[in-house]
Amino acid sequence: MYKLTVKIGGMACPMCEAHVNDAVRRAFPVKKVTSSHAKGEAVILSDLPIDEPSLRAAIDATGYKALSVTSEPYTKKPLFPLSRGANR
Repeated sequence: MYKLTVKIGGMACPMCEAHVNDAVRRAFPVKKVTSSHAKGEAVILSDLPIDEPSLRAAIDATGYKALSVTSEPYTKKPLFPLSRGANR
């Protein structure tokens, strides 16, 4: 699984976040996408790698500007992590 963090310019409200989220969902088969106008970013989780130029184009088409894209492997954290000494 992949985690992409996209810095986005121009988002000013929750409706802006929704526009970006909808554009990403329409263009790519993602597991999850969340945007924050306060942070100026969108975080995308996907099973498959996403082509960066295509991602930038999908976001830029909404009227916002994809400033930077970082990608990293993503592994889901366990719901209840085992702690040391749990069996004492």
